[in-house]
Amino acid sequence: MDRHWLTRPGTIALLWVVFVLVLAGTVVAEAFIHRHAHFEVTSWFGFNAVFGFASCAVMIVGAKVIGFVLKRPDTYYSEDGDD
Repeated sequence: MDRHWLTRPGTIALLWVVFVLVLAGTVVAEAFIHRHAHFEVTSWFGFNAVFGFASCAVMIVGAKVIGFVLKRPDTYYSEDGDD
């Protein structure tokens, strides 16, 4: 039985290449547009890309911390607690 086209290694590699090219294209496009920034920092070249990456990284680290704090032992839902 053939694997789904989205699970083939060649397709995954192609999707990564297209994804990186689109992201790089959006950063390069910033050089050709004039943005009306409300704050000085938002007018810097590449600010949106850096801000998006940093905010995603902070969310991932925050989720890991919350998961560590809220983690329960494996026997939390057992009836007698001795399993």
